[in-house]
Amino acid sequence: MKHIALAALLATTAVAAQAHTYFDNARVSNVEPRYENVRVPRQECTNQWLNEPRDPRETRRDGGRNGREYGGAVLGGVAGAVLGHQVGSGHGRDAATAIGAVLGAFTGDRLANRDRWDQPEQAAREVTTCRNVEDVQSRINGYQVTYEYRGQQFTTLMNENPGQFVKVRVSVEPVGR
Repeated sequence: MKHIALAALLATTAVAAQAHTYFDNARVSNVEPRYENVRVPRQECTNQWLNEPRDPRETRRDGGRNGREYGGAVLGGVAGAVLGHQVGSGHGRDAATAIGAVLGAFTGDRLANRDRWDQPEQAAREVTTCRNVEDVQSRINGYQVTYEYRGQQFTTLMNENPGQFVKVRVSVEPVGR
């Protein structure tokens, strides 16, 4: 059995010794790029300004509470007291002064804080919202190359565009008798 295997090996070696391999150039007749679609993730962000009511317990930087102005109440109270004092006489003058001071303070406060009277102070803040998005891109993943060698046409896939010529390996070996 070992002798048969050895004889087969020697016969194969003898045939291979007669085979001849060389390189040549074949003319390229057509090149077509092959594309694949690839999903490319990216993040898409948007910015928005939101108005939110401030906490009524929050103190402003200038020391005021809730952003209210008290100067109008003070000035209105003084003006109302002066007007009330001029209207009344006797004990009625004291009552008119007190009522004028209260009404003047109330009116002055309303005028000074009319933009904030019925609504809490608003605080604007910027909010960024992001979401993941997938874009589909076409990419070249190879080239289908058609070339001609000695009157025959061949097609193969290649990683790169070969240009006008492609190098081919030619192997010649005898066909059995």
